Amino acid sequence: MSSMRLQIAVAEPSVIVRNGIIAVLKRFPALNVNIFEITDPSRLAVELCKWKPDILIINPLFPCGLSIQSLKNETGCRSLKCIALQHTLMESSMLKTYDETISIYDTAEQIREKLEALCCPDREPVEQNRQDVSVREKEIIVCVVKGMTNKQIAEHLCLSTHTVITHRRNIANKLQIHSPAGLTIYAIVNKLVELNEVTGM
Repeated sequence: MSSMRLQIAVAEPSVIVRNGIIAVLKRFPALNVNIFEITDPSRLAVELCKWKPDILIINPLFPCGLSIQSLKNETGCRSLKCIALQHTLMESSMLKTYDETISIYDTAEQIREKLEALCCPDREPVEQNRQDVSVREKEIIVCVVKGMTNKQIAEHLCLSTHTVITHRRNIANKLQIHSPAGLTIYAIVNKLVELNEVTGM
């Protein structure tokens, strides 16, 4: 990886989100990345034609109706790897044309591993921290996402309330996600629940 200069375009209208993902990318010196920003949707195709990036990290709402395949064809970037930068809940059908998805709730390590997997698909897979989440913890995540209280979760899973609280503390430490909204996005991205199962959706 260190011998290859990786061109990454970040297409995101929010300056806070855009600067945040760029700051994370700059923490990976081993990836040897060159990053450029695209802030105007009307300039998306032009900038891609100009820079010919290897990877495009893009807000799925940014292309203004232009499909990812159409974007690749129009710009001549047919080998472009497209990553959806997800920071709101959306239907999985909107993300199926992307090569990968990054959530704003992903850790820096998870983002690095996703980038490396796209750049070097034949490498040996690295065990990810998210895989340390146990079956029981996944069950609790699903319950939290569905709006259940600790007491309701305990009754549903035949556990004590104290055990549920301990599991939730462990989940937060493992995933570095400390809010129900963050767990909701994590659960949807990792296919623990469907969007229509989420309370209030």
